Amino acid sequence: MPSLFFAFVAVLLGTIGSRDQLIVAHFSSASRRGAGVLAAAVVSAALSALAMALAGQVISGLLPEAAKTMLVAIALLFAAIELAWPARYAAPEEPTRSLAAIVIVLVAKQFGDGARFLVFAIAAATGAPFMAGIGGALGGALALAAAWAAGAALVQRTPLRAIRLTLAAATLALAVFIGLSARGIIS
Repeated sequence: MPSLFFAFVAVLLGTIGSRDQLIVAHFSSASRRGAGVLAAAVVSAALSALAMALAGQVISGLLPEAAKTMLVAIALLFAAIELAWPARYAAPEEPTRSLAAIVIVLVAKQFGDGARFLVFAIAAATGAPFMAGIGGALGGALALAAAWAAGAALVQRTPLRAIRLTLAAATLALAVFIGLSARGIIS
């Protein structure tokens, strides 16, 4: 159960202001909050989280316990860097109406992001990939549903940069703490 909760929180917070959330907000406004965009967002969140959790399961049996903890610290470090990095999104001039194309673009963006890497690391560290996948899928779906509901207002009214920098600082501190703990420097 902890893997579900940790993956849920990691993906929910890691997705705030990310490129996939900005894409969903844009297409939500362009489609006047069409239900298809929401469905595409939820499907992409589920696919990416479950795929990363399964990959974590494959790695889990190969790593000793200390390496699993260090993997989580490294994933947190990458998530902190991504959160601190400005998320830029150039909206297309003519938005596509193809839901399949939206799903493909979202999944491609999500496979390379820090939040889904955390799902991978949590699944590997806890040995509970199914729960980590469900938690990651729910966290991603909730974050993308919020972007769908907000539409363009997400970018215009929300201080995304300040939120992401605050989350980056907290994630970096957690990465350092877990990394030092994995090395036995602190307990």
